[in-house]
Amino acid sequence: MPDKIDNPPAKANFKHIPVVDIAGLFSIELEHRLAVAEQLGTAASEVGFLYITSHGIDPQLIAGLRQAARDYFAQPLDSKMQHYIGTSKSHKGFVPEGEEVYSKGKPDHKEAFDIGFEVAANDPLVLANTPLLGPNEWPELPGFKEAVQAYYAAVFALGRRLFGGFALALGLEENYFDALVTRPPSKLRLIHYPFDDAAQDAPGIGAHTDYECFTILLADKPGLEVMNNLGQWIDAPPLADAFVVNIGDMLEVMTAGAFVATAHRVRSVSEERYSFPLFYACDFHTQIKPLPQFAKASDDYEQITIGEHMYGQALQTYQYLRTRVENGEIRLPEKARKPSSFGHLKHQSQAS
Repeated sequence: MPDKIDNPPAKANFKHIPVVDIAGLFSIELEHRLAVAEQLGTAASEVGFLYITSHGIDPQLIAGLRQAARDYFAQPLDSKMQHYIGTSKSHKGFVPEGEEVYSKGKPDHKEAFDIGFEVAANDPLVLANTPLLGPNEWPELPGFKEAVQAYYAAVFALGRRLFGGFALALGLEENYFDALVTRPPSKLRLIHYPFDDAAQDAPGIGAHTDYECFTILLADKPGLEVMNNLGQWIDAPPLADAFVVNIGDMLEVMTAGAFVATAHRVRSVSEERYSFPLFYACDFHTQIKPLPQFAKASDDYEQITIGEHMYGQALQTYQYLRTRVENGEIRLPEKARKPSSFGHLKHQSQAS
C-alpha cells in the first residue's frame, strides 16, 4: 500500500485541476489500483478537485440522461411543480429557480430535479421517518425514469470504485468504506441553467462545499470555478469523456483536513447549461470522525453524523425548509454547522 497520509501536506496554490486516468482501478492487479490511488490521494490533498478519465461509463447512458433532462425541463412550470420538492416526504423532486440560497441571500439562477438512492417505503429507516430517505417519485414522462435510473446505477457503482481508491490512498483496506454505504442519502441532481442573454460574470450558484464524501460531476458547458487556498477562482471547464470529482465535507472530517473540501461556484453564463452531480454519501446514521491516523490533527473536527450534517445544511439552504424551521415545525440538528464551514471557506465563515 502507498504511505498513508498522516498529516496535511502544504497545499499548492493550484492554477489548474489535475487529470487522473483511473483505468487501473478496474485492474485485477493490486499494484495498478495502488498506482491510481496514489494519484487520487495527491489530487485530493493538494487540490480537492480532479478530472477522472477511463471511468467506464457507457456514453449511451450519458446521452440518455441528457435527453431525459432536456425533455423534463422543457415542460411548463405547472407540470414540473407537480413534483415540487417541498411536497416530498424525502426531500427529492423538482427544485424551482430561487428555491436554494447559498450565499449573501441571493437565490440561485437554476432549476433542478433530484433523485436519491431507492429506499422502499416499508424499510425500517423510512418507517422511522429518517430524513432524506425514501422512494423516488417519478414524473410521467416517457423514458425518463428508465434513463435516469440506469445512469444513477452506473455512476453510483463508479463511486464505490472511487471510494476504494481513496481508501487505498489513506493506507486502508480497499473495502474499508463498503459497509458504511448500504442505503445512503446519495442524491443525483439534474440541473438546468436557463439561457440568460443578460448574464454577467457573477455566481450562478454561490460559493459552497459539498456536504457528502465526494461528488462525481458530469457537465456539458463551462461555468464551474474552484477556489484555491489563496481565495482565487480557477476555471474547471468540461473535458471530453471526463468527470469532475471533488472532495466533500465528510472526507475532510475523516482526514482532519488532509483531504480538503474545496469551495466552488458556478458563474452565470450566457448559454444554456446542464450539469449532473452525484453526491456520494455514507449511510445516514454513520458517525464521521477523523480516522485513527489523523487523530492528533483532529482538534478542528469533532464527530458528526453524516445524515444530520446533510439535513442540517439543507435546512439552512432550501427556502421551504427554512420556512418550516422559522415556523417551529422542524428544528435544526443540535450540532448543525453553518454553511461554508469546511474547506477554505471555513475561515471566512468563522470570521463573519
